[in-house]
Amino acid sequence: MGKFAERMVETAGRKKSRIILALDLPPSTPNLLGEGLNLLSRVSRSLCAVKFNRHLLLPLGLMEGVKRLVDHAHSLGLPAIMDCKLNDIGSTNLAMAEWFFKAGFDALTVSPYVGWKGGLEPVFHLAKKLGRGLLVLAYMSHEGARQTFGKPLLSGGRLKPAYQVFASWASRWGADGVIVGATRPAKIAEVKRILKGRVAIYSPGVGFQGGSVEEAVRKGADYLIVGRSILQAEDPLEAAESLRVRAWRVKPT
Repeated sequence: MGKFAERMVETAGRKKSRIILALDLPPSTPNLLGEGLNLLSRVSRSLCAVKFNRHLLLPLGLMEGVKRLVDHAHSLGLPAIMDCKLNDIGSTNLAMAEWFFKAGFDALTVSPYVGWKGGLEPVFHLAKKLGRGLLVLAYMSHEGARQTFGKPLLSGGRLKPAYQVFASWASRWGADGVIVGATRPAKIAEVKRILKGRVAIYSPGVGFQGGSVEEAVRKGADYLIVGRSILQAEDPLEAAESLRVRAWRVKPT
């Protein structure tokens, strides 16, 4: 288990939380940076980590506003994940990863579609050297994901669903996590069997996309990535705390 995976286990156990906040505030939000800092402060006690996407990266800048948010997350005891889905050639992936790690991110998401040689290999070597984490996409949460992640790929001379192949690659590559949408609980269970408990499963899609907290955890999700169900709630802290309690009391089957 890598350093990032160990930190996630420790933070989740200490806070009794499986909830990762997707801090995907709309770029049009008034006082975007201030709102992000305020939300993190308000709901941090119910979280085990925070995830960022391009919603904040583009308007705030990596080494300016986003770095301030990452630093604030760290001050609150929360690991910070950059959902960049690295999916380019190796040299480009490496350059992006270096900057994200300089900004303080503890882990990045990567797309397995670019493969290992000349794709993700240098990023994995860098992450291992720095003690940072990498999370591999296996099956995204939106409806259109079946057009790609559900299609067959040739692996070991046999055709297998892409998400099964990606889960096997993630385990072989030494990833710290595999992402499977909470909207696909049966796929969570399949991936769990492939990973044999060696790699954690991160599940986005709870709430607005239709994923169930209880079903995702029951099928094997270790962490739930939640955005709009918290961000758009009348009381974000109450929403985050309710999700924390619900997710923590479920026992995986």
